[in-house]
Amino acid sequence: MADEAPAVDADGDGTDGSSADGDGLDPAAQRTAVRERYGGIAEESSTTASSCCSDDSDDDACCGTTAADQSLKLGYSDDDVDAVDGDANLGLGCGNPTAIASLEAGDTVLDLGSGGGFDCFLASQEVGPDGHVIGVDMTPEMVEKARDNVEENDASNVEFRLGEIEHLPVADASVDVIISNCVVNLSPDKSQVFREAYRVLRPGGRIAISDVVLTTELPTELEADPSSVAACVGGAASISALEAMLTDAGFTAVSIEPKSDSDEFIRDWDDERDLSDYVVSARIEAEKPATEAES
Repeated sequence: MADEAPAVDADGDGTDGSSADGDGLDPAAQRTAVRERYGGIAEESSTTASSCCSDDSDDDACCGTTAADQSLKLGYSDDDVDAVDGDANLGLGCGNPTAIASLEAGDTVLDLGSGGGFDCFLASQEVGPDGHVIGVDMTPEMVEKARDNVEENDASNVEFRLGEIEHLPVADASVDVIISNCVVNLSPDKSQVFREAYRVLRPGGRIAISDVVLTTELPTELEADPSSVAACVGGAASISALEAMLTDAGFTAVSIEPKSDSDEFIRDWDDERDLSDYVVSARIEAEKPATEAES
């Protein structure tokens, strides 16, 4: 990274060549790294967990376990794993957002970075036939895989759309609950992600996501490394930064709760260093005020 201060980005879109939320990887390079990584994962067999482990992880770590085993480590139950057919479960993520979303029959749910669709299909069973689940992912290979899994799961109330979570292909005030699993950290403009989340939520709607948060400053070589960013580490933000972004976007009742036992699977993400020294999985929840007067 350059020694001088980065140029001011008046639009907040990171086009000055640095991340819109910090001094990490160039936004275009970050999106390319993420798209290439998860495009490759989508084309691999789902019998081996890909998770957010680094490209350097050995086969005895998380990359050698099954997707089902990895999901159990993340907080899913055996019933969750058995409830979804096809290859929707790729062992990705850092938690179980559907477990904290408190979904109700008839809800419209949006999944940011929906991957193969695992969380969407779990959500579809909770919202029922009168509900609707939308998955958005920027990787064409993932969207194609997820759409194939719709038929496998006979999920007529689920659809998948190609798009970036900073620019959601979703109408204003049309969603009740937003979920996401270890994806917001991959965005070079998290503030814009939360502004978009606020836009598409109905008044009184809420977000319930699992993601990694920084617990200490990252070494420069991790923060600016494409592989580290694509592996859910280099782009992570601190709790205080995320709280400020959510509040600035208009959210209330912001709660970010670290998951104390997440070091058990984060240690598997890289066999050269213990990444749990830098990041922890967390539950991130917030609400859109029910009326303008409350905002």
